[in-house]
Amino acid sequence: MQFTQMLIPVVSSFAITFIVLPLFIGYFRMKKEGQMIREEGPKWHEKKSGTPTMGGLVFLIATVISTIWVGYWQHQMTAQVWIILFILALYGALGFMDDSIKLFEKRNLGLRAWQKLLGQIVGGLIFTAVYIHEGLPLAIDLPVIGRLHLSVLYIIFILIWLVGFSNAVNLTDGLDGLVAGTATIAFATYAIIAYKEGRTDILIFCLTVIGGLIAFFWFNHKPAKIFMGDVGSLALGGALAAVSILLHRELSLLLIGLVFVIETASVMIQVSVFKLTGKRVFRMSPIHHHFEMLGWSEWRVVLTFWGFGLLCAIIYLVAFL
Repeated sequence: MQFTQMLIPVVSSFAITFIVLPLFIGYFRMKKEGQMIREEGPKWHEKKSGTPTMGGLVFLIATVISTIWVGYWQHQMTAQVWIILFILALYGALGFMDDSIKLFEKRNLGLRAWQKLLGQIVGGLIFTAVYIHEGLPLAIDLPVIGRLHLSVLYIIFILIWLVGFSNAVNLTDGLDGLVAGTATIAFATYAIIAYKEGRTDILIFCLTVIGGLIAFFWFNHKPAKIFMGDVGSLALGGALAAVSILLHRELSLLLIGLVFVIETASVMIQVSVFKLTGKRVFRMSPIHHHFEMLGWSEWRVVLTFWGFGLLCAIIYLVAFL
């Protein structure tokens, strides 16, 4: 795939998102519908209350449309692309239901945790069925060691990976532009890997996500005119995990997505230690709020996390590509 051809999916997704999102924002403002901010969150976030949310819906639709038309044009609409789009759509639908409950019932909590988990697991099982049908190996490729065959354990791994990273990206989505930037870096890294390995089908998907996220960031940077919502973050996390699995670089996401891993670990540590000792390790979790409580500006936190994510991506590309 030539460079000029690679620009087409990026531009397509960017254009759709950039044109539709202002209309989306205008609709929510007209209806006076906006995000309810957590009472236990930083007090200076209260001014964000009422900001339109669910903006992820727009770039998800742009991604699906652009992937399909460019994929057919390039004769790259493989079963593997369809199953990534399925995960993107299903996890996005779960997030959409979650956001809708929060938004229209005016409460901060949406779907129950078990409802989201059930939906994510069902999606993971369908993903696994297609994966096996395609004759793909139930194995993890490890650097230096080589391919480690896991058989049934690999199916469990897929479910953990999809559910885990979907929720990890969701936890990270707490500051203006944070996930838009870190996810762009992660998908750009996988686009490079897909290009080097000749996986044009997955490359096209990654490029469409990048185009949509860049357009979304135009409206999501501080002060955000719209938030991504669970509809965007749950879908992005699931799609990242799916891409890493289908490129057979599963464990790469531990480094390329280390920001998401650390954010999730900070919540797990905070909850566990507090239950055991009644004390807090961080001033607030996820950890991006801890830095805010230390006096860092929101922009400083976001730029630092972007920089760290970019550094991790470069390290992976240099060491393992």
